[in-house]
Formats: sequence, C-alpha cells, structure tokens
Amino acid sequence: MEFLDIVNEKDEVVGKAPRDEIYNKLLTHRIVHVLIFNKKQEMALQLRANVNFCPHHWCTSAGGHVKSGEQPEYAAQRELQEELGVNPKLEFFSKDIYVDNFRGTGLKKILITFKSTYSGPFKINPEEVEKIEFFTLEKIQTMIDSGEKFHPELLFLLRKHFGVK
Repeated sequence: MEFLDIVNEKDEVVGKAPRDEIYNKLLTHRIVHVLIFNKKQEMALQLRANVNFCPHHWCTSAGGHVKSGEQPEYAAQRELQEELGVNPKLEFFSKDIYVDNFRGTGLKKILITFKSTYSGPFKINPEEVEKIEFFTLEKIQTMIDSGEKFHPELLFLLRKHFGVK
C-alpha cells in the first residue's frame, strides 16, 4: 500500500494516508512533474500508455506522486527512471497550488516541477509511456487547438508558465 504525505497550502506535512484515502477524502498532497527540453528548447511530452488516469493523454516528460517521507527531487528522479529510463540533472522550476477540477472534485495538489536539458535517448517503460516526443510551444498550442488530449496538470503548467492558451 502506497502512503502519501498530507500537506497544507504552505506545503507543510500535516499527516499521511494511503493513496486511496487521499483521493476519497480529497486531501491535499504533492505531485512532481519534470519538463525536459532539448538543445533546440523543444519540450518533451510523453503520451501516456493505457494507465488508470488520463490514458492516451499527452503529459509532462515524467511525473507522479511524492511518497510519504520522500523528497520531491528524489521523487522526480524516481519517476524519470521508472518512466523514461534516464537520470539527467534536475533544476527546480516551480511550486504551484493546483485545484483539480478535471474530475469536478476541487481536490488541491501541490505541483512541484523540475526541468532539465536532455536530448535522449530514452528507454521508455511501455506499461506507463506509449511514446515521448519533442515539440515547440507553437506545435503544442496547435495540438491543443485541434483537440488532442492533454493531462489537466500539464495544461495548467503550460498556461501558467509558458503562455499557452
């Protein structure tokens, strides 16, 4: 059973609970995301495999839950290794309060995002990732406008930090 830390809006740990309880009781918790850019400043997006939440949606390069007691940077490195089989140097990018209205719950999450410059190769985990590709922000905007499916947390980060509509 996976336990996650319960945090307040200041990202202070106030408890811990099993993942199912976190979602059933709408408890605020931490999620990490990693944005990988290549030397041309294109952003790597992963197309999620047939996973539980948002299958076949474009998502950040890597991401996932921060386990109880785990440091966010370690969680980001773990997710990169699990999903893409890589371990590039990470740099802190942002910390945001995200309200999950995708499911209509209003669940609050603390999104802790890191960035890295890395051009590949990747060794994707086919159970979690269908593929990974680099895109310009203009191409990402075109994909959104044409109705491609995007993970709601990625859309939030793109709109808040990159001027995508």
